[in-house]
Amino acid sequence: MACRVLRVSRSGYYEWRDRPCSERARENELLVKHIEQIHADSRDTYGSPRVHAELRLGLGMAVNRKRVARLMRQAGIQGLYRRKRSWTTVRDPGAEPAPDLVNRHFTVHGPDRLWITDITEHPTEEGKVYCAAVMDAYSRLIIGWSINTHMRTELVTDALGMATIRRKPENDKTVLHSDHGSQYTSWAFGQRLRTAGLLASMGSVGGCYDNAMMEPFSSCGGFVVL
Repeated sequence: MACRVLRVSRSGYYEWRDRPCSERARENELLVKHIEQIHADSRDTYGSPRVHAELRLGLGMAVNRKRVARLMRQAGIQGLYRRKRSWTTVRDPGAEPAPDLVNRHFTVHGPDRLWITDITEHPTEEGKVYCAAVMDAYSRLIIGWSINTHMRTELVTDALGMATIRRKPENDKTVLHSDHGSQYTSWAFGQRLRTAGLLASMGSVGGCYDNAMMEPFSSCGGFVVL
């Protein structure tokens, strides 16, 4: 029935079925075995460019990179790709930043002396969500947070509001340190700081050490929320 539908002769079908694999197919089969071994040796991290380089330089095989990529797709072999980094810090060039009251000295001798805040991005199956968090530098506890699908100013003011309600800091004795993001230099955030009696502080532009204490939390580190 298949031969009638496809309009091929029965003898032609059996000839095709019993025909040995072509030399190209046998080469591809061997090549896939080498690709699987190279991919396994790289702990499943190599993509087609690195696998192709290993085949050419490591094994001395003259093979086209597009062929390697095609065989990897057909075999379901995929490398580990670094996620494209997106920036959550967008400066407002017209805003006046707060002075740096911390100067990278994050060691304090009591709670509610120094708070640190930042925004992190988290991809989900339904899109990106953003989390603004406030940390007490003394205990490294997350004392305030806010999660939403945007990075508008209310994201950081909501996190700050939670922190001030829970901790009730004394006026002019707690420093809140942040980056130069437009959310932190906005009028609404500054007004919330003044109402809570907090001292604003901002680190240097592009300085990775100015926000290093928040990085483990951004990478889902082991901080306690309290």
